[in-house]
Amino acid sequence: MIDLRSDTVTQPTPAMRRAMSEAEVGDDCYGDDPTVLRLEQKAAGLLGKAAALFVPSGTFGNQLALATHCQPGDEVIVGDDCHIVQHEVGAAGLIGGVQLRTLDSQLGALDAEAIRRRIRIGDDIHIPRTGLICLENAHSNGRVIPLAAMRDAAAVGREHGVPLHLDGARIFNAATALGVDAAEIAAHADTVMFCLSKGLAAPVGSLLAGPVDFIARARKRRKLLGGGLRQAGVLAAPGLIALDAMRLRLGEDHARARALATCLAALPGIELDLGSVQINMVWFRFTRAVDEVALMTALAAAGIKANPPEFGWMRLVTHWQIDDAALDTVITVLANVLRR
Repeated sequence: MIDLRSDTVTQPTPAMRRAMSEAEVGDDCYGDDPTVLRLEQKAAGLLGKAAALFVPSGTFGNQLALATHCQPGDEVIVGDDCHIVQHEVGAAGLIGGVQLRTLDSQLGALDAEAIRRRIRIGDDIHIPRTGLICLENAHSNGRVIPLAAMRDAAAVGREHGVPLHLDGARIFNAATALGVDAAEIAAHADTVMFCLSKGLAAPVGSLLAGPVDFIARARKRRKLLGGGLRQAGVLAAPGLIALDAMRLRLGEDHARARALATCLAALPGIELDLGSVQINMVWFRFTRAVDEVALMTALAAAGIKANPPEFGWMRLVTHWQIDDAALDTVITVLANVLRR
């Protein structure tokens, strides 16, 4: 099976499965699971933060960050197209009691002056407090946000005493694309969340990193939200392999995404911006009428899983289980569909 729906579909590697079976464990609610502690220390070090906390998922990590940074009734400044707005089920209002104040992004990047205009100034009892700014890098549109844009946004936040949280679900993809350490990206944020269970191939988990006092507060709130785990070392063990080994091979996924995009762009009937292929995602649309049912049937018949087009755009995502032969199969099927 060739599964291009997302990099969340990745199966754990054989080494990860062995590590899970052999993991040294303890009760993480007591803080004595040695494998979890090693993972948290490793994550904090890679991001240049003082501490980190293992959480069940990326959405959990983002929402935990919002709820820990903010007071109920606060506003959070975010891009309208970011994951927190589009794909986290409106959790900010329910879990953190905050409202999202959105602004249009520039292909995922937020303009510093637009952020400045959204920050609430003064103590008028009628207006909410601006509690947080959120950025996303790499963005879920597949683009990498320039460090200069992050730096400028962080400067506005510091000027007004507003912290900045980074949804860094794919921060190591962004670091690979930019040719920098992840810590250089994370340096522009007070707190960072990243996922182990996307292109890094661990089966479960994310990390929330930041200052020691913040992580201490987040740890208690994690328990409140039902995220206090017991012998979590069996889940943390593959996370260590993800950080030690899998993050170093993300360039292979990026190269295959570019190769796939180049071949697709050459097919008549496909519109694709090669400049937008910056990590492991390929977005394209059909410029001629295509029967979506026939398209999805043809892909399934060839053993290919993909999400159907949404608002005219289709996304294919590479990961460690997609090889060159898989790309050849995908290109052949799509070429045949377009010929028909």
